[in-house]
Amino acid sequence: MVSIEVQGAYVDFPIFDAKTRSLKKQVLGKAGGRIGTEAKVPVIEALQDITLSMGDGDRVGLVGHNGAGKSTLLRLLSGIYEPTRGSARVVGRIAPVFDLGVGLDPEVSGLENIMIRGLFLGMTRRQMEKRVDDIAEFTELGDYLRLPLRTYSAGMRVRLALGVVTTIDPEILILDEGLGAVDAAFLAKARGRLVDLARRAGALVFASHADELLRALCTTALWMDGGRIREHGPLDDVLAAYHARP
Repeated sequence: MVSIEVQGAYVDFPIFDAKTRSLKKQVLGKAGGRIGTEAKVPVIEALQDITLSMGDGDRVGLVGHNGAGKSTLLRLLSGIYEPTRGSARVVGRIAPVFDLGVGLDPEVSGLENIMIRGLFLGMTRRQMEKRVDDIAEFTELGDYLRLPLRTYSAGMRVRLALGVVTTIDPEILILDEGLGAVDAAFLAKARGRLVDLARRAGALVFASHADELLRALCTTALWMDGGRIREHGPLDDVLAAYHARP
């Protein structure tokens, strides 16, 4: 059984060596939360009073403008950030996919990177060896798979990373959208694999600006605003409220 339990969680980032209040004004508006002004050291309150409960079968989409706190929440759920206050408890093996390029080595071939990326995401070498042919066929990269990754375009790198990501079997999938570099035809091809990936996961948290993709992968949604959960409920209801904001 997988589960995510977050109770009253805050994530604060202190800013050291700030000399004047003008620094606070410069940072304010660029961060996901607000800046505390009472302490001697300015603090960005990136997440504030987050309470969330998830279990097997839950598919949650995160919506909100850039800087609203979505990525910080994903990192909290993945264990990359610890809550400053409150608690966050996750049961289950997490596959965090924030940046499709993370775990790739530009100096080795695409085939070698398939193995490296799979191991990075928690798969075994034997599991990845069974998946290599399927991944190679999906990417449509052909002989490029034998060349160093540094020879690839941005779109080719995304194809390779997507090929690996969509073959894993995660208990909890934490996914941040990063598909902009691929062409529309390949994205349409990848969508089916992403839907299958979401179905295989015990639980899914997916941050995206694409309503169509959110509807394909998720059933409920969280609207993040200023580091807080502004609304939580059925996906279409949350999307309607988010798009109707002033």
